[in-house]
Amino acid sequence: MSQTPRSAPDGVRHSAQHALRAWWDALAAVVAALAAMFATAALGLWAAGADDLPGGAFPRVVAAAVVSAVGGEIGLTGEVGFAGGTDADLDVIPLSVSLVGALTLGALFLLPLRHRAVAGGSEILGRAGRTALLWLLGLLLVVRLARHSFRIGLGDELADEIGEALGVTPTVGFRAAVAPTLVVGLLWLLVVLALALAVSRTAPLPSRLLSFQDTVRPAVFAVVALLLAYVAAGLVGGVIVAIVRGRPAETFAVLLLGLPNLAWMALGLGLGGAWVGRVPAPVGLPMPKPLADVLRETDGGEATVNLASLAERDGRAWLLAVCAALAVLATGVLLALRSPAGTPPWRLALRLGVALAVTPVAVGLLTRVSADFGLNLFGLGDLADLGGEVTLRPATLLLLGLGALWGALAGLLGGLLAPVGRWHGTEVPADERPARTP
Repeated sequence: MSQTPRSAPDGVRHSAQHALRAWWDALAAVVAALAAMFATAALGLWAAGADDLPGGAFPRVVAAAVVSAVGGEIGLTGEVGFAGGTDADLDVIPLSVSLVGALTLGALFLLPLRHRAVAGGSEILGRAGRTALLWLLGLLLVVRLARHSFRIGLGDELADEIGEALGVTPTVGFRAAVAPTLVVGLLWLLVVLALALAVSRTAPLPSRLLSFQDTVRPAVFAVVALLLAYVAAGLVGGVIVAIVRGRPAETFAVLLLGLPNLAWMALGLGLGGAWVGRVPAPVGLPMPKPLADVLRETDGGEATVNLASLAERDGRAWLLAVCAALAVLATGVLLALRSPAGTPPWRLALRLGVALAVTPVAVGLLTRVSADFGLNLFGLGDLADLGGEVTLRPATLLLLGLGALWGALAGLLGGLLAPVGRWHGTEVPADERPARTP
């Protein structure tokens, strides 16, 4: 009887401690992810020379890069006084920053669940909800920081003085759009959490979703492993280029900001896909020379980037097809090894076909580039005449069809080549189990 009054306070205290720990886990995941993204963006922009921007703009440019990394909207503005105006638009995702944030957030979100066999749907939703709320608050602070404007010099001190006297000193600025960034940033978070739960073999799932464990998880894991393997290979190649060819600052700027952009584009091109775009000749591009050459030779139109056009500039481009074939075949074998023993090859072909149909399309959308810039002075000329346009967009339907075809073939071959039942934890069919001895 004397223990009953103490049990209720103990239960309340335990519940409060559990809730506090859950909020702390969510806060740690959000803070660590944003810190990792800021560090990656800062190092990349520093290597690119952005620390020399006037007006103390560097930390705000870093914040803008983080906003772009989650798909947020950055508006570019400019003024040239009474004499004219500037016009600019930029849409590009620094996927290195995105990937670092996604890996950090996903790993820390799963960390408290690592010793659990099953978790209720309400618990998973509660953890996701707490993480989402804190993520939106943190992203709002980043959005508020991602705005700045500064003056651009006209060439020398005398020109600046004349321009200031005439009111034609140009200023440019950028500002993150709050509502669109929060909406897209929330969607980015939910996709990252869903992928984290789908990739992990040990993360607990609600009982209603356990039926998807043997069908969805192996395919998602195999495709994510393929994408990360391409990033790792690109990182090794980039470091070698920095050592052998020199100019390490520029190379590391590309690695820290846009490595997945180039690596995953190489995967799509190796599968036979294509991108369409153009770049004005004077504009420097942080990308391999054959790719930049193809985009520059547009003759006023748009150029098609594929294996054939790249091979005209560098015959080694055909190696992308060989690498893609081997990598996708390995993905099919990995899928078979992660799937339950005895899964028919045609099922593996169907699952990987669907997964690889979606993946190149998503990669194409993530690697798109759109940038417009121009200057109108004293009403003379069009903005486009005094500026330029950079575009790069995927051939979506082609990537969709090729991904499905490659995935189906790799899944079928993987099911035929993989040794059945070798992966730890797979269930060996009853007819293949050894007979018991009396």
